[in-house]
Amino acid sequence: MLLGVFVLLRTSGCQQHLFTDYRPLDQAGMWSSNVEELKKLNTSDTEVAQLVKAKQAGLSDDACVTLVNDAHQRQHPFVSADSTVNLAHAGYTEAQILEIAQADQLDVISGDAVVLRLVGLSDRAVEMILHRRLKGQRTLGSAQIGRLKNTGLTEKQILERINEGITDAQADREAAAREAARNHSGIGFQRVHGRR
Repeated sequence: MLLGVFVLLRTSGCQQHLFTDYRPLDQAGMWSSNVEELKKLNTSDTEVAQLVKAKQAGLSDDACVTLVNDAHQRQHPFVSADSTVNLAHAGYTEAQILEIAQADQLDVISGDAVVLRLVGLSDRAVEMILHRRLKGQRTLGSAQIGRLKNTGLTEKQILERINEGITDAQADREAAAREAARNHSGIGFQRVHGRR
């Protein structure tokens, strides 16, 4: 009877993916040893498709295994290939991508992180902002950072405001004031002299 209960639990409760097709990973160039590690992690067909995208974006085999392992440790499948690919294409390193994944923030942070690169901040500034976000510390949204930068603030000035803990609303107000001042600079009452 005990053996019957064990077999029943083993077959019904473990959600094993016995028929997962790992051939797409082989075709994407993944080493067989890494495929074996993914089999041990009970990777699903959906996750295999996600990993193929990540591989095609240039992530290493080890990084792919780590992405699945991190997701499984947080009790969900790895379904963040698009976010991973976007980060890779924006110039984020594999180590940075894995750090974001380890914090289970790939889908939450990737859009903002890509925009931070487009805004033109230095690698050091982007790294500092990402670390603040991963630690749950207040930082400005990428839209507010871009807007402040467009008003003429330097990267140093923007980072000072972030370190001071200003909110997005405060940044929007400052940007609006700076935009208004810029748009009205040099505009005053001037007498036009013309022919009579």
